[in-house]
Amino acid sequence: MFESEESGLLRFAIGLVGQRPVAEELVQEAFLRLHRAQDGVEKPKAWLYRCVHNLAVNHLRDRPAETELDEKAVPGVEALPAEALGRNEAVGMVRLLLAEIPPEDRALIQLKYHDGMRYREISRRTGISVSNVGYRLHHVLKGLADSLRHAGIEGAKDEPSHQNYESKSRN
Repeated sequence: MFESEESGLLRFAIGLVGQRPVAEELVQEAFLRLHRAQDGVEKPKAWLYRCVHNLAVNHLRDRPAETELDEKAVPGVEALPAEALGRNEAVGMVRLLLAEIPPEDRALIQLKYHDGMRYREISRRTGISVSNVGYRLHHVLKGLADSLRHAGIEGAKDEPSHQNYESKSRN
């Protein structure tokens, strides 16, 4: 599990804390905690992402001075504004939530938004009817938006509109 998940968790942690050495420590600690609690963990990948997120939040809360970069210490790098840190946290939360949804729903999101496929193309690729592709994407995105809202992530007020994109792409 370490080999398959370490690099993704490390990128996630770097996005949250902005420092590779700290991120490496957080990921290592998460795997140690998983090892100690593995009998009670049903979804280890999702558990690891949540653990890294919680460890990062604790780290940032306990060491606020480390979240502000000294511009003179790192030439060409400016301190991250609060908005950028919030965006990194939102991206991390989306990754965490995506890790928790069923693989077949995650695949639909991948095909639609990463690969840029239309419903008809997704239907051909997956064997799911075109209308069911739309239905499932709608409900998955609604669930993600609700989860983001409950997590306090701003900008999750409106449900993502994949239908507008789809109708425009047919023309």
